Order: sequence, then C-alpha cells, then structure tokens
Amino acid sequence: MTLNERLCNVGVIGAAGKMGSGIALLMGQEMTMQRLSPEHKNDTCELHLIDTDAARLEGLLQYLRTQAVKHAERNIGMLRKAYQDHQELVENHEFINQFVNDFFLNIRISTDMSQLKNSRMIFEAVLEDADLKISLLKKVKKICSDDAFFLTNTSSIPIGFLDKQAGLGGRIIGYHFYNPPAVQKLVEVISPVGLNPELHELGLELGKRLRKTLIPSNDVAGFIGNGHFMRDGLYALDQVEKLQKEYGFVEGVYILNRISQDFLIRPMGIFQLIDYVGIDVFQCILRTMNPHFPKEKLHSKVVDELVEQKVLGGQNPEGSQKDGFLKYEKNRPSGVYDPDKSGYRLFEEGDWKQKTEEKTGNPPLGFVPWRALLSDPQKEEKLAQYFRNLKSDGTPGAVLARDYLRNSKEIAGNLVKSGVARSEDDVNGVLLNGFYHLYGPINQYI
Repeated sequence: MTLNERLCNVGVIGAAGKMGSGIALLMGQEMTMQRLSPEHKNDTCELHLIDTDAARLEGLLQYLRTQAVKHAERNIGMLRKAYQDHQELVENHEFINQFVNDFFLNIRISTDMSQLKNSRMIFEAVLEDADLKISLLKKVKKICSDDAFFLTNTSSIPIGFLDKQAGLGGRIIGYHFYNPPAVQKLVEVISPVGLNPELHELGLELGKRLRKTLIPSNDVAGFIGNGHFMRDGLYALDQVEKLQKEYGFVEGVYILNRISQDFLIRPMGIFQLIDYVGIDVFQCILRTMNPHFPKEKLHSKVVDELVEQKVLGGQNPEGSQKDGFLKYEKNRPSGVYDPDKSGYRLFEEGDWKQKTEEKTGNPPLGFVPWRALLSDPQKEEKLAQYFRNLKSDGTPGAVLARDYLRNSKEIAGNLVKSGVARSEDDVNGVLLNGFYHLYGPINQYI
C-alpha cells in the first residue's frame, strides 16, 4: 500500500494534546494538498482525531481553523496553482476560504476509538506513559486491519518494547516530532529490530512530504534528544547542589540557568527548558530511562520534590509559560522557586540577583546573545572568538561554563560510543535542529 493510499484514512490518538494537535495539523494540510492533485481529486479522505476530552476536541477545531487559515495565507501562490481550474476563485480570500473548507472536509473528531477501524496510518501522541501507550495500542490493534501502520511520538520509550507488549509484529515506528510539530523541522526516527521494511520506507517518504529533517536514532531509551537533555539537566541539578553550600539553592538555580543560556549562548537556560517541557514530564522521562541504565543514576530528588509540591511548569492553553523552577511574567523569568519556603524569590526582592552576578562575573569579551547570532553571517567566526575568550577567562562563571561544555560534549560522545547515535553529526544535528542550538555539543571550542 502506497503512502498516498494510506493518507486517505489517517488517525491521531491524543489529538487534542500539545503534540497531537500539531501532528493533526500537519496531516490535515498534507491530506488536503493530496486531494487537490488531479490524480486524487476524487479520493475520499478521513482524518480521525481521537481524544478522551470532547471539550478539548472542540478547542482543537478552533486551533486547526486558525492554523489552516495562516497556512493558506503563507502559501497563496501554491493555492492559486492548485485551484487553477476553479474559475470562480479570484481574490486571495476566496482561495483561502476554499482551502479551509477542503481541509475540514477531511476532519472527523471523536472520543470513540472504534472510528479508527478503517485507518491505515495511526499516530499515537498520548502522555509519555508506557502502560497507557501499550493499553491504547492493544485496543487499536483489535479495531484496525492487520495492515495498519503505527507511528508513535514517544520521546523515550523503546519502540521494540512497545511493539512486543502490544503485539504489533513490526508495524510500529518511532516518529518523534519536536514541539511544536508544525514549526519544528526535526523528527527523530527510531526503527526497532524487526520493523516492517515498508513502514521504514513510508517514514522516510512522509518526512520528505512534510519537509522535515529526519535524524535516525537507535532504539535505546531516551534516544538522542532526551538522551542528551536528561543528562544535561541532571548535571545542572548536581551543580546546583554543589553551589548551594556557598550561594543557596535559589542562587544556584539562577547561576546555572544563566550559565547555560548566556555563557553558552543557548536559546534558553537549562531550567527554562525543563520548565518548557514540564517538570513532571522531565520526571516521567527519567523514570522511563532509569531502568535501562543501571550504571547511571537518572533521578533527581529536587525534581521529585517540586512535582510533589505541584510545581510543574509546562504551558497554559494559550501557550504562555507556567511557573516551574522559575517564575514567569510575560513569558520572561522573574524569580526562582524555593522548595523550603514553597514560594518564589523574585529577582526584584533585595539585591541577591545583583550580588550573585557580581560573584560569578559576566560572559567574556565577544559575547553576543543567541538571538542576535542566529542569522548572523559571521556566526561561526564570532562563536570561535567568543569561546577562545571563554577558555582564558578566570571568573567563576567562566569556569562553570567550561565545565558545562565539557560535560555536554562527554554526554554527546557517549551517545555515539554506546550506539544510541550512529554518528557525531547525528547528535549535533538533533541539538542544532531540535533544540535550536547554534553549535553542536561535539565541537572544538573546549
């Protein structure tokens, strides 16, 4: 069965969630464009969006309509070509409305998984919980035909384990979109032992259709992205514990967040990133990975304590950042959480922030913020010069930054040595494309 044939009936489980909604949008757009081609104009396509919460599904429809309009506006030239036989369409808004109408001809929302019975390609995008995923996959397996393919968005659970437990016989592939799926270019593709070769080829073809950057990872818990991110986060937490003796916990978190953002020229600090993902999600991924790495301690008491205190991070429905390790005002950090006091110490409270910065120092000469370097044609030269200055800087902040860089490089190297990643370029590619870093962790800077 070809990809075009499978695209005539697609399902998304967990469609109203953060990842599922993005996958639904991508598939809706691709299915609509396929139906606009001459050879498929008479096809009947169905995109079944399944979730347990009917109210959230209604919200999903609003999101899809808004995004479909934006997609049409950005691609008006393509739509004029696709609708060239529709003489009644003249103005841009008419082409946009027609595309949105065609987009919604495919959409079916439901809380009933039996609606997936005719789906030939099913995306699973529920919570990062192995038992939940296995339970759902087993149910859908009974509903669908034996030729249905499954693409799971898990970011850490071994695909072979899901395959074996759900009894899918090689019909499931890891297809890890990065958040948000409609914007992020990266997809980690995890092909387990025994994968149906047709599904492997389908995954590659689909990635090209969706204009994604596909990077393979071997089927090891955490894969490349979380294999690096979890250990990077745990390193930061270990450093906070060491700094706590001299500075205090709040100051330690502030220092490491500042080091990992400003001194390392990353898009956000490590604790901002953990908040963005969700502290509870971070904890869940650690729990998933930990049994697979008995020689490591993939666990954090601080993370457990924050989750117990309901300090979870993540995003509000409209996309704003929830408070986590850091407090946010207009999506910008404004304080640090103190577990002992069950509250936040704001940056503006006293002079603790200023004194902490004075003790650790500022980034060395040549520092340029991440955003300013992002599109700078001299980015490589400026980064090289900055890190040469960092190597010779003796401030406490520079020392911490060099140690952080060395550890990040060691994590990345171990992912290659242990066979998680097939090459250094793949590790660097995930951090560059999935985390928007300006440089890969395996580099000559340190």
